[in-house]
Amino acid sequence: MPDPQNAAVAARLEELAVLLESQGANPFRVEAYRHAADLVRSLARPVGEILRRDGIQGLERLPAIGTTIARAIRDLVETGRLPMLDRLRGESDAVTLLASVPGIGRTLAERLHHDHGIDTLEDLEAAAHDGRLATIRSFGAKRLLGVRETLAARLGRVPRGAVVSSEPPVEEVLRVDREYRTRAAAGTLRTIAPRRFNPRRDAWLPILHTMQGDRHYTALFSNTARAHDLGKTHEWVVIYADGGRGERQYTVVTASRGPMKGKRVVRGREVECLAVYRRAVTRTPSASLSVG
Repeated sequence: MPDPQNAAVAARLEELAVLLESQGANPFRVEAYRHAADLVRSLARPVGEILRRDGIQGLERLPAIGTTIARAIRDLVETGRLPMLDRLRGESDAVTLLASVPGIGRTLAERLHHDHGIDTLEDLEAAAHDGRLATIRSFGAKRLLGVRETLAARLGRVPRGAVVSSEPPVEEVLRVDREYRTRAAAGTLRTIAPRRFNPRRDAWLPILHTMQGDRHYTALFSNTARAHDLGKTHEWVVIYADGGRGERQYTVVTASRGPMKGKRVVRGREVECLAVYRRAVTRTPSASLSVG
């Protein structure tokens, strides 16, 4: 009989493979999760023990377990949840995600989400470093440090001076955004039924799995409270990029003012987007990346 913890982790990895396959993801990615599930189920030692004794590097040394899947196993062991699995199920819940960070209970997570507009771990990390969390009464220095350290591990950050792969080029993210919106408009994408803001459980949210080079991308329209409040649920696109060192999340919107008005812009990378559009105009006006 497989170890109970290993059996539970393997079941989640298998479910992830099934969802990826049903949503048209790359077959090699699907098989990677299936092989990982088989391996985890066959291990004589619990994966939690391997993680405690050898860290995430111990998981990465297992056959068929790369960096991305090792991080998924770690999240399942430490939190019992896997954000990517929740997302593919249509069960993404900002409050539950934030509450999974040690030091942040559900009450505080609700405040962060509703009062401060924090929807993702990336948002939380930014707030932990730009001073916003420090202004909240319940965030002392010790709790703030613990949140920063947890997020650095969960989001795959590396120590200063370590060699890291670069972020995906802005042009690449914009290509994924354009592919997603084009295929969503044509009705060629599979749809999922998000749990939030969807009492009838309608399968209205298109989901795209695609590759650019060696990066896996997943794209969906934003289903956040703010997107609903502003009527942007079919304009804002949330893109998850995974190049093997952990996921990076980007939101692409249409600029409403300034030199890029009417063009698609990656939040947080506006300067790079402006350079892309200027180069495109220099080459030929018709090459410009427009809203489409």
